[in-house]
Amino acid sequence: MGARQSQRGGGEALLWLMGAAIATVVLWQVPLGAFVLYPFSILATWFHEMGHGLMAMLLGGRFERLMLYANGSGLAFHSGGLWLGGAGRALVAAAGLVGPSLAGMLLLRLSVLRLPRVQLGLFGLGCLLLLSAALWVRTGFGVAMIVGLGVAIAAIPLYAPVWMQYFALQFLGVQACISSFHQLDYLFTERVVIGGQAMLSDTGRMAEQLLLPYWVWGLLLTALSLVLLGSGLLTVARSRD
Repeated sequence: MGARQSQRGGGEALLWLMGAAIATVVLWQVPLGAFVLYPFSILATWFHEMGHGLMAMLLGGRFERLMLYANGSGLAFHSGGLWLGGAGRALVAAAGLVGPSLAGMLLLRLSVLRLPRVQLGLFGLGCLLLLSAALWVRTGFGVAMIVGLGVAIAAIPLYAPVWMQYFALQFLGVQACISSFHQLDYLFTERVVIGGQAMLSDTGRMAEQLLLPYWVWGLLLTALSLVLLGSGLLTVARSRD
């Protein structure tokens, strides 16, 4: 009986999270839904741009600044030479698309552990948002939004009931995973205009450095993001009640 109850608890959590993920992707595509989910759209852009910046740091570059705009777009700027040359530049481009899914999977895995670790995950994510606002975000709008989100997430372990703390970490993990699909057409676009600047998209940058067409990289990164999301959701499904 105990095993069946545990499986049912994990299954119910999985259904809730899958429903939230599907609803988020659908609502992002309609004007009213995009308005309701506006804070999560900004969070999705933050995950994306932080993926670029942190990967550049890992490859020996400097994360200079992060620009967030009210229309939901963003840019991450880095400087300095990158290890691996062209492959390094391709990895930085890919990190904006896959890095958030990796972070989301880790949050989902963390969400099935004991309460102190769940609280640590929420507080840590909130602090990372605040730290990024201090170090890298360089638009007034971006600072205000990221500070607000950081304070709200860091406060969850202090004021929310236990069940809400678990669900909040799982929901944020799903939001990170699906942030790559916030603008699905972006994965299959070679050139874009962001902040008034015409530039290569992330998959366009990968194509420039690694030869294969941009849409091939779009397909591969989409598949990888789905695998990471599935891995995180499977962890939740197998968890105890």
